[in-house]
Amino acid sequence: MVRDFGWGKEEKFPGHQIVETGLTRLYRVTGNKSYLDLAKFFLDVRGPGSKYSQEYSQSNKKVTDQHEAVGHAVRATYMYTGMADVAALTGDRKYLEAIDDIWDDVVDRKLYITGGIGATGAGEAFGAAYELPNMSAYAETCAAIANVYWNSRMFLLHGDSKYIDVLERTLYNGLLSGVSISGDRFFYPNPLASMGQHQRSAWFGCACCISNMTRFLPSMPGYVYAQKDNDLYVNLFVGDSATIQLKAGKVNIVQQTDYPWNGKDDITINTAKPTTFSLRVRIPGWAENRPVPGNLYFEDDSSAVKIPILLNGSPIDYKTEKGYAVISRSWKKGDKVTLEFPMEVRKILAADAVKDDHSRFALERGPIMYCLEGPDNKDATVQNIVVDKQALVSPVYRPDLLSGVMTLQMPGNSASRQLHSDSLINSSQTVTAIPYFSWANRGPAEMTVWIPFEASAARPKPAPTIASKSKVTASVKNQRMYMALNDQYEPKDSKDNSALYLHWWPAKGTTEWVQYTFDSTHTVSSSKVYWYDDGPFGGCRVPAAWKLYYKQGAEWKPVNAKTPYTVEKDKYNVITFEPVTTTALKLEIQLPADNATGIHEWIVE
Repeated sequence: MVRDFGWGKEEKFPGHQIVETGLTRLYRVTGNKSYLDLAKFFLDVRGPGSKYSQEYSQSNKKVTDQHEAVGHAVRATYMYTGMADVAALTGDRKYLEAIDDIWDDVVDRKLYITGGIGATGAGEAFGAAYELPNMSAYAETCAAIANVYWNSRMFLLHGDSKYIDVLERTLYNGLLSGVSISGDRFFYPNPLASMGQHQRSAWFGCACCISNMTRFLPSMPGYVYAQKDNDLYVNLFVGDSATIQLKAGKVNIVQQTDYPWNGKDDITINTAKPTTFSLRVRIPGWAENRPVPGNLYFEDDSSAVKIPILLNGSPIDYKTEKGYAVISRSWKKGDKVTLEFPMEVRKILAADAVKDDHSRFALERGPIMYCLEGPDNKDATVQNIVVDKQALVSPVYRPDLLSGVMTLQMPGNSASRQLHSDSLINSSQTVTAIPYFSWANRGPAEMTVWIPFEASAARPKPAPTIASKSKVTASVKNQRMYMALNDQYEPKDSKDNSALYLHWWPAKGTTEWVQYTFDSTHTVSSSKVYWYDDGPFGGCRVPAAWKLYYKQGAEWKPVNAKTPYTVEKDKYNVITFEPVTTTALKLEIQLPADNATGIHEWIVE
């Protein structure tokens, strides 16, 4: 690569930015500056003027002119990792200013409370500022891993604990959710809400998340500690033993802890002889009522908290620097530092600019984010639950559940609709939350991270209808999409990605179908279809035509329509027809010549 790429040679940048990080690492191992120079070249050569220059791949501007996170989230975060490496190794001020600004942009405007990044499936990309939808969150597993890489490099660049705060949040939540408890099924996207359409898969055609997760997990111990000269940093709290070489000598450090379920951590220092150095123990932002750096998420009670620290059983006074408790002394074998982080349950709120989280809170205990999932709650439904903001939340450890997890229990209410009535049935219930990383391990189910504390933010459980009780079949093979037709979820418009939809992409110009097989014989005379259309940039448009058939015996016959078949966006397309008594309806769709088609909802009356 050094021979073939560079200024005056092949002046091209990679399509997926990962070689830069490999080259900076190779430079650190070998000291061969040509590797660092090549890493910087691959970054510096990006920018306008190439037919490949585009925001999607962060090549529309010179990297030093970029100050916001844009485009494909995985490519971006790999590139930002490489930029942080180059900034640290060269001292380039323009690199430093750019990468600091981009980090601020993500943490202040584009970070999910789970540590996930990448709001939209369109381009697997960052969205606009504060665009953080929950049901359609992409938050790719690879992006979470890249977020750990990036924040690790930002810590190495600046020595500030705020980067490890983001790393830890990502590690325990938006990254760990990417693999099942059994270890053999994986998520590509990691949404923060579900109607039951999301399940981990054993394999993807594009298997990047599977291989990335299985590569990353064994590397996790490398993020626990760091050292610089005679400073030993404790970044993560895990049971372990490690030996670290400082300038002053070799230090063995042992942690004993049940973190993250409990907040106590015993740190034992062992040295062959008295050794003077500084132990720097991270005080997590969440323990001081700061869920994330910046103001994107916050608690109602944000008063400062001083974490007590014991040295050999006696309280000590300590100073903090960049989020670390600094204990400087001559250490000897068996010295023990004890911390106990407060493990109260915290209700997290989002900034007003995050519209999708209005009138909702998220539950956090220690570094763990929680969610409501169907199997633990009444009627296997969670979208209709409301919990008062002041409700008491009680932790209950369940060794028998999900390989052993701390659950949260609280009083709440739920609402259900009735047929032919606008009034709601409200009922009280005990609401149970589980760690977000552990959801979707018991089959398809509803889930939500952000819990309504006002009824206006909840979705009452719909009353059963002919459609909702029907069995769905279709010409599309992916059966996970079938529930979109009769989930009774009202889309905001035809391109609403927060609502479920069934689609035939990438098919074009074909004749397709969906079918309802009723639970019994019904007489019907009306049907409504809400088309999915993600134009102008997506691949689905309203159909060229459609037609409705009913089953008579073993035959399918067209209904006798009283109104025309319409194909309009952003509304229900209604057809009325002569009443038919039948056990099934089939909707036949002619896809447009140059696009696929999709359906948000299909109603039968």
